[in-house]
Amino acid sequence: MLCSALGVFVLASSSGWRMAVGIWLLGAGLNYVPLALSAYSLSRPGALEAELAGVDLRRELRRAGLRQLWIALPLSVAIAAVAQARS
Repeated sequence: MLCSALGVFVLASSSGWRMAVGIWLLGAGLNYVPLALSAYSLSRPGALEAELAGVDLRRELRRAGLRQLWIALPLSVAIAAVAQARS
């Protein structure tokens, strides 16, 4: 939330290249919304175990390192979450 709030503050109080920084901060902060919702849904008793049933954990951990880079691209995680929810 702090990243998004800082982005809104920068957008409201600046111009030029600083405005681009504000947009990036806001977009990066919004990436955490679907991540937080997913973490919340997995916090129910048994939900995480059910999600991980039959998953190759070593393979997924290797892929997770690369997937974490998407958080730096503003709105990428949010857009992917909306696309996944629609399908």
